[in-house]
Amino acid sequence: MSEPTRIAAPDGVAPAAQYSHVVTATGRLVAVSGQVALDEDGTLVGAGDATAQARQIFRNLRHCLAAAGATFDDVVKLTYFVTDMAQMPAIRAARAEHIPDDRLPAASAVQVAALVRPEFLMEIEAFAVVDA
Repeated sequence: MSEPTRIAAPDGVAPAAQYSHVVTATGRLVAVSGQVALDEDGTLVGAGDATAQARQIFRNLRHCLAAAGATFDDVVKLTYFVTDMAQMPAIRAARAEHIPDDRLPAASAVQVAALVRPEFLMEIEAFAVVDA
């Protein structure tokens, strides 16, 4: 796989803050379903705590990516589903523990009325591209 190309500010578009507008990559697509703050035993981590939930979700994403032979370096797109946009700083902090600012993927953040269980504050899905 060639190194993904990240374009934070294509011509005619305002510069991106905390994500890349465009990421191109060639290889095998890895789609990771939305992850929530459950540990490996299915126990909720961080009831009412956005920081703890975000950290657990990024741990889960790391494990899922590894199962497909991918790492956070291969991630080209993240989608954040949050019950309150005030949770975004916690998500950005957890993301920064795994993805440096010079490797930011494309991203979308969507506020939702609810997730599958009321104790979940957020859900995050990922797309990565690895060698074919």
